[in-house]
Amino acid sequence: MKENKKIPPATVKRLPLYLQCLDQVSDDDIGISSSKLAELAKVNDAQVRRDLSYLGTLGTRGVGYDISTLRNQLQLELGLVEGWSAVIVGIGNLGSALAHYGGFREKGFGIVGLFDDDPKKINSQVAGLVIKPLSDLEKYCEKFNVAIGIIATPGEYAQGVADQLIGCGVRSILNFAPVLLKNVPDVQIRSVDLSQELQILSYYLDRPVLKAVD
Repeated sequence: MKENKKIPPATVKRLPLYLQCLDQVSDDDIGISSSKLAELAKVNDAQVRRDLSYLGTLGTRGVGYDISTLRNQLQLELGLVEGWSAVIVGIGNLGSALAHYGGFREKGFGIVGLFDDDPKKINSQVAGLVIKPLSDLEKYCEKFNVAIGIIATPGEYAQGVADQLIGCGVRSILNFAPVLLKNVPDVQIRSVDLSQELQILSYYLDRPVLKAVD
């Protein structure tokens, strides 16, 4: 297990963004300045330098940060070099789309199981994986050492699924259901409510766009 460096949560949220920004840099470039990285990430360069200092990363005057080294440090800090197994529960339209999404594996996450309680879906295939009943969840979590559970069920089922995942030893949950899940000690829960994101966009439709500040 990596040493806990007490990186602030706001900085942790930006680390994947910096990693994504590095993918936009030309393959011919060796280094990237804090100002260029800040421009791509839409933050200020002082913020970039402060965030990367938690990784022990120091730029070189006139060169900036070595791109290859910085990418490796970001991947290491985010745990992407180890590779993590994940399962998806709820294989409707959204769950099926997530199962087909190739970006998970590219970033170090392997989807090892799909689960649903609809008898019509069980034993059918999506993205090369056979949908299994929820009764098989514990067996899969143990067999594949599942670290992340992805919930794509209707809202009324989400908490029960979360409880089942936690009971199987899963300590990180990505929730796409439109409900807030109960906080549980030592379990990381991230929720993505697409309807809320649309409501936020709606708020800004008739207003000038201001630079976001964390």
